[in-house]
Amino acid sequence: MPHIHKQRRKHAKVSVVVPVYCATIYIATALDSVLAQTFTDYEIIVVNDGCPETLELEKRLRQYLGKILYIRQHNKGPGGARNAGIMAARGRFIAFLDADDYWAPNYLAEQMDFFARNPQADMVYSDALLVGDSPLAGRTFMETTPSNGVADFENLLTGYCTVILSGTVVRRQRVLDVGLFDENLRRAEDYDLWLRLANSKAAIRYHSKVLLFRRELSTALCADKTSLFLGEVRVLVKATRQVPLSPSQKEKTAMQIEKMKAAIKLEQSKLALEQREFLKAAAALRKANSVYKSWKLRLVLVSLQLSPRLLFQIHTYMRRKAVQAT
Repeated sequence: MPHIHKQRRKHAKVSVVVPVYCATIYIATALDSVLAQTFTDYEIIVVNDGCPETLELEKRLRQYLGKILYIRQHNKGPGGARNAGIMAARGRFIAFLDADDYWAPNYLAEQMDFFARNPQADMVYSDALLVGDSPLAGRTFMETTPSNGVADFENLLTGYCTVILSGTVVRRQRVLDVGLFDENLRRAEDYDLWLRLANSKAAIRYHSKVLLFRRELSTALCADKTSLFLGEVRVLVKATRQVPLSPSQKEKTAMQIEKMKAAIKLEQSKLALEQREFLKAAAALRKANSVYKSWKLRLVLVSLQLSPRLLFQIHTYMRRKAVQAT
């Protein structure tokens, strides 16, 4: 059973669910961004998901006790942590916020105003400014991964729309109706939930305003691109097995799975290059480009074959330059 630090809470319209695991140094920024919201009809639920630095986390949370509901449980993964928050929530809406992200002060006001103007919407997600030690810092999420068209089942399935978890507010009952997060998934568990919501005909809408600051960290779960892509493949395979798909959807999903597998090969090629395993890097790149069919990747492959050490030096220089730029 989870340990729950109880507080006297009024009924709230929005329950903000903040799971924490190895993000203690950022938790104050996340919570302060919630407490600074211009929309005030909310509660905050912090879920300690078996955090290895629990003593330090609880020390940092002391100043917030009385303002948050604190739940401590054995590690169940991000989906299990969010499920604990959802089950404890009293709000009709759930707002997800990862502990290393933070919101603009008008985040909840804008999101809830969207629901007021679009009462048929079941979920809304915003754009985000990328911050942190990533080369993408300073750009918006939708500049790098745009959402094209309505975020329905097919567009989510085929990658035309991408939902940012920490920029999401959803009706709680809708999440309960589709069975919460799948706790068997340790990667892409949010993607799986969005697919199930969309398949249940939930209306998912995109709010184009930049209301979230999404921290891109080299140590974060999402920084392990290979594991993330593998998780997405697993979710797509799960969808094809559990959801009746039209022939067109099956074809598009198969293509998306191949793209994900190619992305995995590309990441494996980069890693092999960094480890100076040039033959392995070339083999993985060749498999990736059998899907991408990119002339740039063909040039890299030729360089790997003719002058791998020079390519290694260029790659190392570019990585160092990107890090220095952040």
